[in-house]
Amino acid sequence: MMKSSVTDPLDNTLDDPTRPAELVLGNNNFTTLTEKVSDIVLERKTPLAWYVAITFTAGLTGVLFLMIAYLFVTGVGVWGLNNPVGWGWAIVNFVFWVGIGHAGTLISAILFLLRQKWRTSINRFAEAMTIFAVVCAGIFPGIHVGRVWVVYWLFPLPNYQAMWPNFRSPLLWDVFAVGTYATVSLLFWYTGMVPDLATLRDRARGRLQQIVYGVLAIGWRGSHRHWHRYEKAYLILAGLATPLVLSVHSVVSFDFATSQLPGWHTTIFPPYFVAGAVFSGFAMVGTLLIPARQWFGLKEFITLHHLENMNKIILATGSMVGFAYATEFFIAWYGGNPNESFAFVNRAFGPYAWAYWIMVSCNVITPQLFWSKRIRTSIPIMWIMYIFVNIGMWFERFVITVTSLSRDFLPSSWAYYRPTPVDILTFLGSFGLFFTLVLLFIRFLPMVAMAEVKTVMTIADAHGGARRSVGDYHGEIPQHVRHKDTEGGSR
Repeated sequence: MMKSSVTDPLDNTLDDPTRPAELVLGNNNFTTLTEKVSDIVLERKTPLAWYVAITFTAGLTGVLFLMIAYLFVTGVGVWGLNNPVGWGWAIVNFVFWVGIGHAGTLISAILFLLRQKWRTSINRFAEAMTIFAVVCAGIFPGIHVGRVWVVYWLFPLPNYQAMWPNFRSPLLWDVFAVGTYATVSLLFWYTGMVPDLATLRDRARGRLQQIVYGVLAIGWRGSHRHWHRYEKAYLILAGLATPLVLSVHSVVSFDFATSQLPGWHTTIFPPYFVAGAVFSGFAMVGTLLIPARQWFGLKEFITLHHLENMNKIILATGSMVGFAYATEFFIAWYGGNPNESFAFVNRAFGPYAWAYWIMVSCNVITPQLFWSKRIRTSIPIMWIMYIFVNIGMWFERFVITVTSLSRDFLPSSWAYYRPTPVDILTFLGSFGLFFTLVLLFIRFLPMVAMAEVKTVMTIADAHGGARRSVGDYHGEIPQHVRHKDTEGGSR
């Protein structure tokens, strides 16, 4: 059996079919888990590095809103759009951020329905990332329409002109897709966090913290009735969220696939976009998780086994994306349409060939390195690869959007698209908003789903775990030791 080259002493990646990997390492029990996770929020003094980081990201967020204000005052001419490239970085960034958010729902909903216990340590972080990515994505459909003062026309609302929106418009589909995805994801994230918010409420010492977390916990007492209804609600929301993973990015792909433009008009886009979204989403989760587990001492809960499983999914979805790239070229040749053939040859060897080969290198070649267990379990290498994947997925959106538009049916109208400083600063500002929200989440909410992790610990096994008194569970009691609580609390 090949040994991992990882120097991390908490290595639970060795494959042994007779002994499932421990999902929580170290000498931990329910009490220590609660203390280590909740103390990050309640007890630890905010480190100086956090203030430095949020000052920087908040500054970038300010740049974002400054660029949006400049856009509103001046118009979309401040972007690098030309004729025929009428879609530029705004759409590229929108599709990129929507894709980033898909891993959260996959980890939370689909893996929950499939009873994958390893999801419990990373699902909270992934769900939060989903919300923040959708917030960033939602900005771009609103600001690229030109007449932002009538952006409410995107919604099917009665207006003074007695005119309904164009339901054939891809822009309206995006509004429905993003709106539905954001709503269900937010409900799913918040519902799963209620028991942990009650834990923070009960452990908080400051009066303000007790009030805030008490309101957010919506009266949670940990009674048998509360747990029963919570689990039913969580299951229903997981069932609702699961189709969203497949449908939302499929709808986004229809923005392109329903057009008649060569390079866009292809039926492979829905599954191709979904695989790419999961691919990039897992890479972003890993990009955030690795520093968090290092800086906040969470290696015992977010283990190498969790990261290796994520890398396996990245390998699988990256291979799907590479297969989709090859299929596009094959169909362009097999279909015999000269316009379609030219569009794909132009991608690979035209003026944007540099962008195409960056995309292929990052999205097809990079994930194949995860076939090696040595690489798959190396923290520094996997983190660098996550960054390359994120870069590659942004370039994929750029290649799809710009290369097809820049050389359309009329050679006389061909033009080369170049972003302006406003395009670049707006994109960088969206990262500022994203990381600002991540930093606030880390500081004020539990990064690890304490209640869910407790259910997969060895001590929670009714047949193998040590016996403990009810008072040791701090409110989150695994199902086999819960008792009916007619008075309220479960302590």
